[in-house]
Amino acid sequence: MVESQILYNDGAGYERYMGTWSRLAGETFLNWLAPLPGLRWIDVGCGTGAFTELLVESRAPAEVQAIDPSEAQLDFARKRPAAKVAEFRQGDATALPFSNDRFDAAVMALVIFFILEPANGVSEMVRVVCPGGIVATYAWDLLGGGFPLEPIQAAMRAIGLTPILPPSPGASRMETLWNLWRDVGLDAIETREITVQRTFTDFDDFWTTSLLSASIRPMVAAMAPDLLELLKTEVRMRLPADAMGRITYSARANAVKGLVSK
Repeated sequence: MVESQILYNDGAGYERYMGTWSRLAGETFLNWLAPLPGLRWIDVGCGTGAFTELLVESRAPAEVQAIDPSEAQLDFARKRPAAKVAEFRQGDATALPFSNDRFDAAVMALVIFFILEPANGVSEMVRVVCPGGIVATYAWDLLGGGFPLEPIQAAMRAIGLTPILPPSPGASRMETLWNLWRDVGLDAIETREITVQRTFTDFDDFWTTSLLSASIRPMVAAMAPDLLELLKTEVRMRLPADAMGRITYSARANAVKGLVSK
C-alpha cells in the first residue's frame, strides 16, 4: 500500500480490526475468481497477510509473493503459517520488483484506494502477469457507504467532522474499477459486489475494535470528552443492538477481474 495520512504501523491492531472483514470478503472474492491450483501468485499490498493466508490455505498455489510497504504489517504476516509457502517482502505497488510475465495471477485485496495513482498499480500488475493470466482486485466501496467503519464515519460527518480517507477513495467505485481494467487492455472483464456481515458481542466490542483503525484512532484520541460522547451517541443510533446486545451490520466491496491478452 502507498500510505498517505493513514499510517499502518500496528500489525496486530490492524489484524484485529480488519482481518476478520478481510477474510470474509476474501473468501467470496476467491470463490468468484475460481482459480486453478498450482498457480504463481503475487499479492500486492498484502498487509498483515490475511488474504495471503486464505490464498495459501484454499488454492494450493505453486508460489506466492506478497508485497507491502509497511514493515510492521509484514512482521505480523511473516509469523503466519502462510509464510511457509508465501514470501513476504517490502515493496511498492507501482514499482513491483519482478520481471515481466512472472506470475499467473495478480491480486490487490482492499488496497487500490491507497495508491496515489491507481492506474500505475494496475499497469504494474498487468506487466508481471503472463498472457492469459488473471488480474483482479476488490475494494471497500468507500464513497458508497460500504466501508466497515462507515457507521463511525457517518457519525463524524453528522457532527461536522471530516473522516480521514485514503489518497484515492474514488478508485473503489465500480465504474472506476471497470475503466481502469479496460484502459490497460485486459480481456474478459467482469465485476461484482461483495457484501459481508460481522457480529460484535456488544457496542463496546465494536467500539474498541474500531479504535484500532489507523484512520479512526488519531481523530478520536484528539477529541474533547464531550465531543467524544456525542460521537458515540451518534454511532449507537446507527447500530441498533439485538436482544442480547449484539451488534450486527454489513460492509460492501466492489470487485473486478480480467485476463491479460494473449
